[in-house]
Amino acid sequence: MTDPIRVLIADDQALVRGSFRVLVDTAPGLTTVGEAGTGTEAVTLARGTRPDVVLMDIRMPEMDGIAATRRICAEPDPVPRVLVLTTFDLDEYVYAALRAGASGFLLKDAPPADLLAGIRVVAAGEGLLAPTVTRRLIAEFARHTPPARPVGSGLDGVTDREREVLVLIARGLSNPEIAEQLRLRPATVKTHIGHLLAKLGARDRAQLVIAAYESGLVTPAS
Repeated sequence: MTDPIRVLIADDQALVRGSFRVLVDTAPGLTTVGEAGTGTEAVTLARGTRPDVVLMDIRMPEMDGIAATRRICAEPDPVPRVLVLTTFDLDEYVYAALRAGASGFLLKDAPPADLLAGIRVVAAGEGLLAPTVTRRLIAEFARHTPPARPVGSGLDGVTDREREVLVLIARGLSNPEIAEQLRLRPATVKTHIGHLLAKLGARDRAQLVIAAYESGLVTPAS
C-alpha cells in the first residue's frame, strides 16, 4: 500500500486552515500532518513533520510565505514541495516565490478538485505552472529585468533539442503539447526534461522556467 502524501497547511486564517484540512483528510491518499498560522510556525513544523507538500499562504505574520518558503527549501533532503496559494492581487509575488523555491501556484478560490490535483502533481515532482501563471511570471520579468547576460549563460552541456524543450516549458506548454509541437514521442519529451533537471540542478518544472529566463534563453519580448 502506498504511503499517503503528507501535507502541511500554512495560513493565518484558522477557518481557511480548517477548510483545507477537511478537504485534504477526506481525499484518498492524502493526509494533513500539521497547521501553521505564521511563517515561523510553518518553518518549525516543516522541520519537525517532514511533509511532502506545504500549502503556503503568502501574507502571514512574523514571517511571510516567501521567506518561509526560502527557509523550508533550504533544509537538507528530503525537501518538501511548496505549493503557494495566492490571489489575483498578489501577482507581483509570483517571481519572488519561485526564486525562493516554490514548485507551483494555485488561486485560493480554485475548485477543491483543482487543489487536490495540484497537491498530487507537485508531490510527484512536477511544477504546477499553468500558462496563466507563466504569463504572470513573464510580466514580472518585464518589470524587474535582470542585468544583461549572454544568451545561454548557465546552460553549458544542454543540447540543442533540450534547449527547444526548455523554451516550450518556459512558455507554459504541457508535455503532450511539447511532444506535438516538436513531433516527439511523449516518453522522449519526459526523457529530455529529466536530463534538463539533472544538468541544471533543478528540482522541478518551476525551476526550469526560472533557468530559461535567467539564462537569457527566453525573454519577456519573445
